[in-house]
Amino acid sequence: MRQKVTVVGAGNVGATAAQRLAEKELCDVVLVDIIEGVPQGKALDLTEAAPIEKHDAHLTGTNSYEASSGSDIIIITAGIARKPGMSRDDLISTNAGIVKSVTREVVALSPDAILIIVSNPLDAMCHVALEASGFPKNRVVGMAGVLDSARFRAFIAMELNVSVENTHAFVLGGHGDTMVPLPRYSTVAGIPITELLSEDRIAALVERTANGGAEIVSLLKTGSAYYAPASAAVEMAEAILKDKKKILPCAAYLQGEYGIDDLFIGVPVKLGADGIEQIIEINLTAQEEAALKKSAASVAELKKLLQTLG
Repeated sequence: MRQKVTVVGAGNVGATAAQRLAEKELCDVVLVDIIEGVPQGKALDLTEAAPIEKHDAHLTGTNSYEASSGSDIIIITAGIARKPGMSRDDLISTNAGIVKSVTREVVALSPDAILIIVSNPLDAMCHVALEASGFPKNRVVGMAGVLDSARFRAFIAMELNVSVENTHAFVLGGHGDTMVPLPRYSTVAGIPITELLSEDRIAALVERTANGGAEIVSLLKTGSAYYAPASAAVEMAEAILKDKKKILPCAAYLQGEYGIDDLFIGVPVKLGADGIEQIIEINLTAQEEAALKKSAASVAELKKLLQTLG
């Protein structure tokens, strides 16, 4: 029997994730959204593309959760998107309610699923999903570092005029302005970028990465990024579905790792069939550690705000 992934939210991120999952023929896909006709229409449109794209993945669009029953993975993209001038944090009150409701619905029908959270503000929404699901921490993972690292990799490739396939990058910390790109661990064909670029250019790329989402929001004016976020979520899903044991930077629930307690923070993890199978601790310089602690403090503030919202 083919594996099943449910994508909650049929907006730009959710629909693009459904498309990528189907076209990679990773699984059957259930697309859920509260707006009548939207998930059904997008699922049908993607189904009609299948003969051209040459895949036999089955796509279902629905306004209820019954078809999601027995899902292996649930990707939660539901929530309002950022508009120009809004920070991810501005979304917290509305999206916390949405994510809590969605999580309770899906886990009742798929008690063994792994949750991939995409909704913003990402780190805070992971806390909401962990609490609402009652799942062990290895089965709730946030999509942040894969996206942030991809942005950093793209900017490195553009700067050096090399293939993106040659670039590797690590971004740690919360998904937001306090994220921590690590130039020392970022390479081109194995060569650290610190050997290839000046400190000024690296600093500029780091800053552009931290503001990557806001840059796209300001250009689009009526929405936020979706191609790269969808690709990032699908890379994580693929690692889980294929039990690849792939090392990816993801938002994971830390309990002492990196000296951080009870917070979802972006760190390198091993993703496989059991979700987060290992949290990998890398050596940080004093400066990098201070930046990570600052990022964690920002996430802690969001968590505190969540608690005041109830």
